[in-house]
Amino acid sequence: EFRRVLFRSSQCWLSIQFLCEGCATLRQTLVITDRLDPAKLEEVLSLIALATDIDGVPPVAEHVLLHLRHGGDKDDRHFIAEESGTVVGYAHLDLTDQVEGPSAELVIHPHYRNRGIGRSLIEELRRVAGDTLRLWSHGDLDGARSIANSAGFHRTRTVIQMRRSLNDPIPELTKDIEIRHFLPGIDDEEWIALNNRSFIDHPEQSNWTLRDLAIRQKESWFDERGFLIAERSGVMAGFCWTKVHGGTTHQHSPTDQLHDHDPIGEIYIMGVDPALHGLGIGRAVTIAGLKHLRYEGIFSAMLYVDADNQSAIGLYSSLGFTEWGRDVLYRYTV
Repeated sequence: EFRRVLFRSSQCWLSIQFLCEGCATLRQTLVITDRLDPAKLEEVLSLIALATDIDGVPPVAEHVLLHLRHGGDKDDRHFIAEESGTVVGYAHLDLTDQVEGPSAELVIHPHYRNRGIGRSLIEELRRVAGDTLRLWSHGDLDGARSIANSAGFHRTRTVIQMRRSLNDPIPELTKDIEIRHFLPGIDDEEWIALNNRSFIDHPEQSNWTLRDLAIRQKESWFDERGFLIAERSGVMAGFCWTKVHGGTTHQHSPTDQLHDHDPIGEIYIMGVDPALHGLGIGRAVTIAGLKHLRYEGIFSAMLYVDADNQSAIGLYSSLGFTEWGRDVLYRYTV
């Protein structure tokens, strides 16, 4: 049996769970805070990396990882579940969207699953966020699907991951569209304006600022040579931003063995000025991105696209991409 003691400090909400065996012996804690100290942050990042290795898919979105690493001005909360001093679960709650409602992403330590930790995190998320809470499930894993359904959530959005081999032939580029690489410090403002026009209604990609770009430029994967710009008459018309995952030796804790993963290239963001749709710019700049990745010695490429974006799915399918997996957004049903 578990019993819970809940109190609030000036810095955070703190929920403590005890395992009762005659006397109350502290075994599990759940801390809710608006910031993580450096030591706890490293534990959370190690948990995310471990789950990524085991599940084959990151449990949280890139913008959450960037926020953890670099900070930001978002109104968010961190939920940390611990057992005997080990971080066994983490949830990130973003409270900024006042229209669609708060959204959360969570991860459970692979060695501590099926113990009710995920359900406990979701209960606390609902208590803080209310009945408009939304949950992301990356990879649409069976365990996450089961927890979401049992907790009263239903699917509202699906994002498809597509992949293709770069060993297969890549179409040739047409010569009527000029393509160059991004120039940091020179192209920043023009690219931000183009990105925001291209993704005006997109839930994650719209309304970017120079800070959003600068944060990504500080990431170890950033390479301006893989950030390709299509121009017409000297004006940006479209872009294909690529990135490379993996390919480096690493460990998740001092006691882990060093290991690595084969690198995979990603069509990270591809956009075209809405006024120039239908001119083949998106196809051309995507082909340029694929050729860049292949030139860099990458043999596999991936991308993400909303399941209802049939025009983009058609383009990517014509370039040899096929569905690999799905991310699902759930909404709570009262």
